[in-house]
Amino acid sequence: MITAHGLGRRYGRQWIFRGLSHAFAPGTATAILGPNGSGKSTLLAILAGQLLPTEGEIAYKLSGRALPVADVPRQLAFCAPYLELPEDFKLLELLDFHVRLRPLRAGLTAAGLVDILYLQKARHQTIRTFSSGMKQRLKLGLALYAAAPLLLLDEPTTNLDAQGVAWYEQHLAEARGPGRTVIISSNVPAEYATCEAAVRITDFQQ
Repeated sequence: MITAHGLGRRYGRQWIFRGLSHAFAPGTATAILGPNGSGKSTLLAILAGQLLPTEGEIAYKLSGRALPVADVPRQLAFCAPYLELPEDFKLLELLDFHVRLRPLRAGLTAAGLVDILYLQKARHQTIRTFSSGMKQRLKLGLALYAAAPLLLLDEPTTNLDAQGVAWYEQHLAEARGPGRTVIISSNVPAEYATCEAAVRITDFQQ
């Protein structure tokens, strides 16, 4: 559970947004909407505990207990097109390394994730040889299938073709659950079509 009250973020004298309040509840998906450059990624960074708000408060609860912001990254799965993958790793090496830091959902192995990603032929390739679409699908898979109660997605279908978008829609539905809080930053309707709630950044701009 994430409860934001009166959040604001300012760069210099310019407020990106101000007075934003919303409760992000487990078992729900919320879309963060707004045009490019409106502050969607900034809000996601605040919700992830990576950036402090200029004003306002944000509180986290896990299984009904208060969660310190320093512990939020351990409960978080995050995907964004600007996040980098280690290019010198082969696919299986990357997955083996990643799951030691962020385990996959119960019953799923690294080999099983390769099958889900349709990357069987690339299992021994280095990440630098992947296309942009393959890299984005890999980042999405690592986030969607992580054993983490908080899932943050920033423009998740960037670099995906129509087949990749269909894959995303299918696996987003499978990755949701009663105890998972999903937040999607987007201005593409297909990315957030199944969200039950929305926060429009422009409603909190002056």
